[in-house]
Amino acid sequence: MTAKTILAVLNDPDTAAGVIETAIMFCNQSGGHLIGLFAEAPEQVFIYAPMEVPSASAIAAMQEAAQERADKIEEIFRARLEREGISFEWRKFLTAGGFSSSGVIDSARSADLVICGQIDDDTPSAQRSDIELLIFECGRPVMMVPYILKTPKPIERAVIAWNGSREAARAAFDALPLLTGAKEIEILSVDARNNPSQSADLAGSELASTLARHGVKVNVNNIVSGGTPVGAVIENRVSDIGADLLVMGAYTHSRLRERLFGGATSTLLNSMTTLTLMSR
Repeated sequence: MTAKTILAVLNDPDTAAGVIETAIMFCNQSGGHLIGLFAEAPEQVFIYAPMEVPSASAIAAMQEAAQERADKIEEIFRARLEREGISFEWRKFLTAGGFSSSGVIDSARSADLVICGQIDDDTPSAQRSDIELLIFECGRPVMMVPYILKTPKPIERAVIAWNGSREAARAAFDALPLLTGAKEIEILSVDARNNPSQSADLAGSELASTLARHGVKVNVNNIVSGGTPVGAVIENRVSDIGADLLVMGAYTHSRLRERLFGGATSTLLNSMTTLTLMSR
């Protein structure tokens, strides 16, 4: 199955161009339809006023700022897509619910692929929480585009981060339409352990056999971290082989645990260097 409906989440004018270009690349490959979507993700602002009621002017100013951001991004989106000749549409959700509004979730759950810009420690907390919520709840593969990627490249080398989990399996097979054109795929396990999901000695081998039947070259690589955080090990390997795509399950642990204690998902959301497809 190819991605015939692609949803590009565009909530930041500074990162919109990279997300749009990536979405265009995949649409050109699949002949797909592109939906550009803006959703308000307001920061919590404490406004001191009599009876703790925000003034009408303060509320109007926040609404106006959100509208200006939406208009700017829509202008960028339409100008680029009209030049490209791709089937597209624009959606805007200016609600206090942000990404958690039903319209955004419905749009994401009805798409083959969702594409977002990278989030890191500098991302406003409400916006970060909304994108994390989207990854966690939408039930669709979410492609994150790093800040540094201005012009996307065809996917020739890919790394699949593999730990035998349900989330990792979901990500690997969600990514299959993107992997079949790759020249080389590496299935990477870090500190593989014997557990009900896998044998440490055979970690990734069954998945490699399945992917190989699709006619792609597959390598299996099991790495011992030596105490280095798993997310950093994955990052280093992606950089070492010049991978164009990283595929991984998202939030194998709960989001709360990742926030409190760290985890591969949080690490890679902060410092990704290549296209990263996450599934939950």
